[in-house]
Amino acid sequence: MKHTRLPAEWDTQDAIQIAFPGKNSDWKNYWDEIIPCYVNIIKTIASFQPLLIVCENVNEAKGYLKEIDQTNLFFFEIPINDTWARDHGAITVEFHNELKVYDFTFNGWGNKFDAEKDNLITQRLRKKGIYNTTHFETIDMVLEGGSIESNGKGTLLTTSQCLLSPERNPGLSQKVIEDKLIDLFGLERVLWLHHGHLEGDDTDSHIDTLARFCDDKTIAYVQCTDESDPHFSSLKKMEEELQLFKTLDGEPYQLIPLPMADAVYADDDRRRLPATYANFLILNEVVLMPTYGGSQDLQALVQLQKAFPVKKVTGIDCKALLLQHGSLHCITMQYPKGAINWSIVNEMG
Repeated sequence: MKHTRLPAEWDTQDAIQIAFPGKNSDWKNYWDEIIPCYVNIIKTIASFQPLLIVCENVNEAKGYLKEIDQTNLFFFEIPINDTWARDHGAITVEFHNELKVYDFTFNGWGNKFDAEKDNLITQRLRKKGIYNTTHFETIDMVLEGGSIESNGKGTLLTTSQCLLSPERNPGLSQKVIEDKLIDLFGLERVLWLHHGHLEGDDTDSHIDTLARFCDDKTIAYVQCTDESDPHFSSLKKMEEELQLFKTLDGEPYQLIPLPMADAVYADDDRRRLPATYANFLILNEVVLMPTYGGSQDLQALVQLQKAFPVKKVTGIDCKALLLQHGSLHCITMQYPKGAINWSIVNEMG
């Protein structure tokens, strides 16, 4: 019998964690664009459920958020490098009918960027007492939350390009990594995608930019139908891989294609940015889908709504997040119900 379970994102949540940009963070060159974007995202999420906001200066962050109802906002002053909470945030599992918090190593997506401060955020939150569990484990393995997708029933979806990249866990084979994931998360199996990429992506093909579980038998994924698009071949091969996957019951997955977002380019050097509708965030009541002001936004909303018949899918402008090559899911991390010590958080918030 498995004693550990990695919840699905649609399992009931206590809160969402986010990191607010600091003036010395990597967002400093995009300040005027990113602050309104973050304020809108925080306002939207906080209208549904609590937000834990890690920031370098609480008074400064509160100043930018002063027009928002503060009821669901809880601030923690902690040094940060950047704001990608999905990848430096804690991963919570069910463990013998309790909860356990894992703190994996975060090394800036394979030593591409400085991450020393971000790698300490989970430990610093633990010292503040915010986790409602005594079960806490520091894992000597590089793993980012955006690189794994759980259906909550023993299946993990991931990409070989990311998990097998030599700058993350050098010397570890696919078999060794898979065995570790199965043990840590109580899995029945790992499904590996060997194709799929987005231009401008710094993460080596995080799964949350490409294909996502919407329930235990449904996967929404990015589909490219334009043969002239540089993504066409890779995403077509990824689609074919997804079509071959079977559920644990031996049935094909219900696959819901999301359109390829219109190309978005950086203003400074015209590099293509990794716009993707797969980077949506599942909340308790709604699903928030990133939009980019392009012609495919509406169609993507229509498609994703098919995957969530009992939740409303709402678009939220995330174009500014592309300036640092990420989107909505990348800046957030959910905590399942029971994970947060609210007596402590309310005292500090």
